[in-house]
Amino acid sequence: MRCCGVYYACKDCHEVLADHAIQVWLRSEWNVRAVLCGACGHELTIREYVDSGSQCPQCAAGFNPGCRNHYHFYFATEDAS
Repeated sequence: MRCCGVYYACKDCHEVLADHAIQVWLRSEWNVRAVLCGACGHELTIREYVDSGSQCPQCAAGFNPGCRNHYHFYFATEDAS
């Protein structure tokens, strides 16, 4: 999570376990390694994750394809001006 630098499985887990609100990663930060593959531990940049086709580029483990429906909770599609 951008707000605390901790990997959580989802926004709901963060909401239960953290004592602060989620901060969305800005589009200009999509080169930051901010996504963790649960299978092999590879850290992906946000861009790699969004472009991955729901598969880890390191080990080919599948990511939940439905997660793309929740990107807006984590990643801004454009930077605020």
